[in-house]
Amino acid sequence: MESFEDLGLSEDVLKTLKRKGYEEPTPIQVKTIPVILAGKKDVVGQAQTGTGKTAAFGLPIIELLQENVKHVQALVLTPTRELAIQVAEEVNSLKGKKRLSVVPIYGGQSIDMQLRSLKKGVDVVVGTPGRIIDHLNRRTLKLGAISYLVLDEADEMLNMGFIDEVKEIMESANPEKRTMLFSATMPTEIMRIAEKYMRAYEVLGVQKGALTVSQTDQIYFEVSLSDKFEALCRIIDMEAAFYGLVFCRTKIDAETVANHLIDRGYDADALHGDLSQSQREKILNKFKKRQINILVATDVAARGIDVHDLTHVINFALPQDPESYVHRIGRTGRAGKEGTAITFVTPEEYRKLQYIRKSAKTDIRRETLPKVKDVIRIKKQRIKSDLEEIMSSGLQDNYLEMSRELLSGNFPDEMLAALLQYAFHEELDEKSYTEIEDVKTVDTTGKTRLFVAKGKKDGLTPRKLVDFIKDKCNIREEKIKGVQVLEKFSFVALPFQEAEVLLNHFKKNKKGRWPLITRAKEGRKK
Repeated sequence: MESFEDLGLSEDVLKTLKRKGYEEPTPIQVKTIPVILAGKKDVVGQAQTGTGKTAAFGLPIIELLQENVKHVQALVLTPTRELAIQVAEEVNSLKGKKRLSVVPIYGGQSIDMQLRSLKKGVDVVVGTPGRIIDHLNRRTLKLGAISYLVLDEADEMLNMGFIDEVKEIMESANPEKRTMLFSATMPTEIMRIAEKYMRAYEVLGVQKGALTVSQTDQIYFEVSLSDKFEALCRIIDMEAAFYGLVFCRTKIDAETVANHLIDRGYDADALHGDLSQSQREKILNKFKKRQINILVATDVAARGIDVHDLTHVINFALPQDPESYVHRIGRTGRAGKEGTAITFVTPEEYRKLQYIRKSAKTDIRRETLPKVKDVIRIKKQRIKSDLEEIMSSGLQDNYLEMSRELLSGNFPDEMLAALLQYAFHEELDEKSYTEIEDVKTVDTTGKTRLFVAKGKKDGLTPRKLVDFIKDKCNIREEKIKGVQVLEKFSFVALPFQEAEVLLNHFKKNKKGRWPLITRAKEGRKK
């Protein structure tokens, strides 16, 4: 087994890896890092998300980048804003003492904030294709001098309809740059990009391992984004001896959730990439000794945690991919004990959950969140059991003496009620909990009917429409149903997931014109 020391990384980077808890390189890191460091060839890497590919390109790029350069040196393209944030966060955590600025740029984020960051000077930009194109058009981002371009999850960018934007970005970039393309699958269109836009490249593949799910009871709850924290509290309170990991997407989320838990009186702490090694070790030590029973962490920070006998793993945020899901929940159900994995899913995330469930070949069943009255009932039962256990193990004389004093001249039931109210008032107060809104995820088992803004007068025929959809988005013909070509417009029906791919491809363009294909409105007449 090769070590990070064998890959040609500098002492500073090796110290950073050790501080972050990285013990040995993954297969894609072993194959990729030396090739990029050698500086001779472009790279096409086939690897799943969750196999360490961010470090596979991030570490050698950090080694090769220069400090105090006045222009953008590297661009990493990702299909989603979530991945852009995650990749930027990880690259930032890997740079060690090297003075490099890493900034994520994506749609939905304040453009003014992005403009300020770019004006100050950035070494590495991690962004989504649409927002990068926006900055190129504004001339607020220049790629003419970049040394490295990374296409991360290229097949996802293809599936989401970003391929034209990717080509435009590659054409705008320094022709002398080195390019690294990473993709879980290698469809023809991806290889065409490699052949057209990359120089001499080496294809590095990693055999995909089968996803295996541990002995874990897997549950998901449908909950709105604003109710996730309340749902988390209810889950923790329902368990007599909760001892678990709560996974968040970003370090800010992990800090926020942990602080809110502490404010509510829970024994919790956060683990993320910004902590020093000594802070990390201190927090982990407290968790292992059960001085805290809830650890809120990001995927990056949780790497290398070896804690046994967890009762729960809670996905406060849905993981990025099936591999990450399996890796997370594998931390429960060890040593022959069954653990529980709970995932909070918003309506918008349901399709992603279905994809994870299908890819991991696992059953994640839907459950209903416990009501406030159920939580209070469980707490009362627990108090009763605890009191009976204290009685059976023997009462101390000083408490017996105080008890007799309290009962003297008072009704026993009223005095006991007063004592319970004194000790457990906040814990048994229903007002301590907030109501959770019932939400329903989208039913993805049916089809989506789509409206096409062309018809017979435009020379369209059913055959041409089917071929057009197949060619544009690589959708199989047998999935294209309900084709109706009318005089001025047409209709077609696709399974939910394929419909989303097609709609993404034909989203509203820059000039404000309506896209060619949209969702058919309810009751739209022929």
